[in-house]
Amino acid sequence: MKFPPVFLYTGIPTLAAALVLLGVSTLFSGCYTLKQGASMLGYLNRAIPLKALLDLPPEKTGDPEENRVFVERVRDIRRFAQEELGLRHTANYTRYVAIDQDYLAAVVSASAQDSFSRHEWWFPVVGKVPYKGFFNPDDARREREKLQKKGLDVWIRGVDAFSTLGWFKDPLYSYMRRYPVNRLADLLIHETLHATVFLKGQVQFNEELAEFVGSEGSRLYMERTFGLDSAEYRAMIDSEADSAVFIAFIQELIAELEVLYRSNARRDEKLQKKEEIIKAAQARFDEKYETLFRSENYRGFSKLPVNNAYLELYRLYYAGGSYLEDLYDRSGRDLPHFIAAVKTLTGRGDPRAQLEAALGLASE
Repeated sequence: MKFPPVFLYTGIPTLAAALVLLGVSTLFSGCYTLKQGASMLGYLNRAIPLKALLDLPPEKTGDPEENRVFVERVRDIRRFAQEELGLRHTANYTRYVAIDQDYLAAVVSASAQDSFSRHEWWFPVVGKVPYKGFFNPDDARREREKLQKKGLDVWIRGVDAFSTLGWFKDPLYSYMRRYPVNRLADLLIHETLHATVFLKGQVQFNEELAEFVGSEGSRLYMERTFGLDSAEYRAMIDSEADSAVFIAFIQELIAELEVLYRSNARRDEKLQKKEEIIKAAQARFDEKYETLFRSENYRGFSKLPVNNAYLELYRLYYAGGSYLEDLYDRSGRDLPHFIAAVKTLTGRGDPRAQLEAALGLASE
């Protein structure tokens, strides 16, 4: 998933599989896993079959026609992902949970203050991951305080879905009914890719791959469903264009800071210069906004307390985007073929080299 409409709230794409431990938390001891697992299981226990949404009274679920469109859209996207793209057939997104907020969980990330050295946590099944999720935002804030006392930059953001990688049936949540079609398609395809292929210890590759497949899968779904000349498709293209511009801006800021961090300056000098660079970038962002963007979705960037933890998320999700796009182009821009190659990855060795070989590109 790319950027949600409420840019100020999340600012980054969905984190998939960050809490796969929730699916198996009852197998392990420890306050964190048990507490978060209990919260997740509480949501799962409240889930109803998606089709039951159509039978509930409007005072509980809203406009019946909107519900019907949502149910049919989810079914169609799932069918497209599984039957046309070749992603794994699962029972994910066949159940629905009503929730009184517009996000699922608060996720904490952290980084060194004077470098892009990300802080990592270790969990069963997935190994090391650069984020930790909480269903209670107060728990996330307490985690932030602990990390800040260690001298780390910290960022908290809301996310709207997790993949339990097949341990449980991942549900839909009520706030998803308001998503534009392309965002819903991106989300479901992104998460279904995680349920199809997830390489232990390869968090960055997993996220880059899911971002790429979710985005391209969503584009193909919109093209097939609405057509290239439709208002829906054009709106998606405009949104994607804004996203690409913003990511490029952030990557330029990251590159400028990397030069600083590699320098021989003292730590205190780096920290002072870092703040100056970020503030200058935010000022440029405001000055050029009208010439850069087609929507207002990114307007609030200059007001964000941007730090290394925030920027590191873009290094995690987008560092390999052009590489995957290049492989996709060279292999014929056939997404089902690309996904079939992805499904052969073993998790042993370099997944990029394996993917090139599976696509028949290793000798080029």
